[in-house]
Amino acid sequence: MAEIAEGGGGSHDKGKKRAKKSSTKVDMTPMVDLAFLLLTFFVLTTTFAKPKVMSLVYPAKLEDTDDTPPQKINNAITFLLTEDKIFYYEDEFFAKGNAQGEPPTVLKETNFDPDGVRLLLSKGNKYVIDEKNRLEKLVESKQMVDSTFTKLIVKAKQDKRALKVLIKTDDKATCKNFIDLVDELKIADIGMIAPVEIMKSELDLLKEKSK
Repeated sequence: MAEIAEGGGGSHDKGKKRAKKSSTKVDMTPMVDLAFLLLTFFVLTTTFAKPKVMSLVYPAKLEDTDDTPPQKINNAITFLLTEDKIFYYEDEFFAKGNAQGEPPTVLKETNFDPDGVRLLLSKGNKYVIDEKNRLEKLVESKQMVDSTFTKLIVKAKQDKRALKVLIKTDDKATCKNFIDLVDELKIADIGMIAPVEIMKSELDLLKEKSK
């Protein structure tokens, strides 16, 4: 630390040795080392933000999707998007005069209001939602660890009682409606989602319904 000699001047300073001033230069090398150590510590201990993505199931495309009868589906909803409208039907699709002798499928219109898509999905996926609520209570009470919770949720979404969703669009559908629909599926904890190609019979019914 630097020292400052005090005194009057003149003859009183004669023969007195002045105090040597110490250098004020500071060596910053240790500070640089400390900064790198702190940086390394924070990099190793920080949890980086993980990208939030939603997995979609893309089934194999059939060579003849229109003439081939659709695979039997239980507890499923198929959404048909066109322009600013959203239609849907439940379970299997049956065209007019189908070989199975089933009554033709009737499209129903819905929207993104609280009593629209969200209510429809919550009712259809009640099994998964109830199971998730039950497991969350076990986690909160420290009776289950997070890793076990995640595994059981995945298993519940793959259960046959879980709702399956198919999304089909025509060439007039908007990206906004598609993204909004996927967001609603995420909120409703839908685990099995498949964007597939629309069949000609479905497209004809969609055009007729949207007039």
